[in-house]
Amino acid sequence: MEHEFTHVIMRVLQGEFGKSAKDIYKSSELLQYLNVKTRSASKGSKSRGSFGNHYAVYVLVEDYAKGGYSESGDYQSYEGAKFTDLFRRQRELPFGSKLQNHALNHRMNQEFRKYFPTCEYIPILRNAETNRYWFNENLLRFKVAGKKVNIAQSVLEIIDAYIASKRDALKGFINACRKIRRLQTGNATIAKKFIADLFKPNIDARIFEIVSFAVLKEYYSDQSILWGWTEDDINKEFLALYKTGRTNANDGGIDFVMRPLGRFFQVTETMDVRKYFLDIDKVQHYPITFVVKSTDSVNSISAKIRKRAQQAYGVTKIVHRYMDCVEEIINIPILLDRFKEITDKGNLEPVITEIILWSKVEFDYEEK
Repeated sequence: MEHEFTHVIMRVLQGEFGKSAKDIYKSSELLQYLNVKTRSASKGSKSRGSFGNHYAVYVLVEDYAKGGYSESGDYQSYEGAKFTDLFRRQRELPFGSKLQNHALNHRMNQEFRKYFPTCEYIPILRNAETNRYWFNENLLRFKVAGKKVNIAQSVLEIIDAYIASKRDALKGFINACRKIRRLQTGNATIAKKFIADLFKPNIDARIFEIVSFAVLKEYYSDQSILWGWTEDDINKEFLALYKTGRTNANDGGIDFVMRPLGRFFQVTETMDVRKYFLDIDKVQHYPITFVVKSTDSVNSISAKIRKRAQQAYGVTKIVHRYMDCVEEIINIPILLDRFKEITDKGNLEPVITEIILWSKVEFDYEEK
């Protein structure tokens, strides 16, 4: 697999190993793995950037290099890095402040095995009793054409370059949002196209969720209901949408909540019926509005869910019970229609402000 960032990887290797760079790359499953994991670098801020597995590799190889084991060759007697030190270091790195321990404990090894099932080496070694970690030196130190090489420093430089690329891309995205906000009064066409492009089906799921929230929050903000505890105590209250946490957090939560109606919204990019019903089960069959990253019609999406539900469960009453919990389906065309209503009213700025705010939160971006 070759992509734009592959050239960066080769440049780093050539800087350290010269003409042997290609042979070293071909001999290293770890370098090939990093090549797979850095393909989003060339796709800009709106493509998914994965940092958990990168940083699991980075902090262990950094620990290896700082210990001088690249030169000493005495890594076998090392007592191992403490988990607390590795975990703290991960969270110090750009985009890493919210990372969990999954990559260090098993996720990186599992993914590496998926790409290289015949490789005899497991990248991350762990002693569960002492909670100490090592990086498998066999993936760092090996022979190429009869000559010993150690790629530890190159691995660190490659990951550093990838993180710099993603940081620059996100900075560019946020600056573009600001530029659009300044231009909106003078050139609404550019602003509208910029936001509309963020609703394309191939956009990163996190960006899609952020932009969906920004649009829906503004769309509902000028809608109100009348309610009260008694007939003589009626209040007018505008609808307010709240984002409940980070995207793709795997925390079992609901993405958006609306006051005062108490509506739940869940953003999804899948047509896996089990995911829809799992979300419904989370809230004990409380009605949910699904925001679906799809250009299919609402009727088509609903029909697909019902058909797959019938295939999965077979019992009509159960299928009906779940389908009754789908309060509304909002697809990409509906989001674009609601965005048009917002721009027609001249209310684009709050949408862009919300996108900037949540992009910084989601991607752990701090301006310096």
